[in-house]
Amino acid sequence: MKLTNNLYFYPEKGTLDCNTYVIRGNPSIIIDPGSAQFVPALIHDLHQDGIEPEDIDVITNTHLHGDHCWANEAFKELSGAKILCHQLHQKSYDITVIKTTKFFGLKAVEFNQDGYLDNNKLSTGDMEFELIHSPGHSPDSICFYCKQEGILICGDVIFNKNTGRVDLPGGSADELKQSIDKLSHLEIEYLLPGHMDIITSAEKVKSNFEFIKKHILNWL
Repeated sequence: MKLTNNLYFYPEKGTLDCNTYVIRGNPSIIIDPGSAQFVPALIHDLHQDGIEPEDIDVITNTHLHGDHCWANEAFKELSGAKILCHQLHQKSYDITVIKTTKFFGLKAVEFNQDGYLDNNKLSTGDMEFELIHSPGHSPDSICFYCKQEGILICGDVIFNKNTGRVDLPGGSADELKQSIDKLSHLEIEYLLPGHMDIITSAEKVKSNFEFIKKHILNWL
């Protein structure tokens, strides 16, 4: 589903999957390809928008919980794209990948990364993204913020009228509250979370932050 000239959204397909975002540019990037079992469905959706796996140059993630990164290696094999992690992903790897999968009684699905993102920014030619560390749900959570188009790809930090859980290894309610407060001051037209519905228009995004601050954060 095309959201802007260069941005595409593909909703999660089932349990242990997540919303996926593609940014066309130089390089073209896929953020959070989800779970390997749903890659065929993701490829089908990409085809609907005229995107081939080989068109993607970089695979990256908002954080390394399995439902966001288990398809990294499978998508790399199909596309030839490079897997680039943020350095915070590597720093928290044992907590986010190993301990969290054990928390759910699952086996970690690891991948071979090819390098790192710049710690602070990501450029796709026409679009510039600020990389904002937003811990709380996960210690390595990174949001991708494009100020000129008001785009925030926020992983599991904040959802439509909800937030990511804080009871997983490395989670922190206090840190999540701080992250959400920081993000609420950004100019956002597209709030693009890792699960459930996206939110479009600055008015609806602002209303969502206000709802969460009033009704959700006090219960964390």
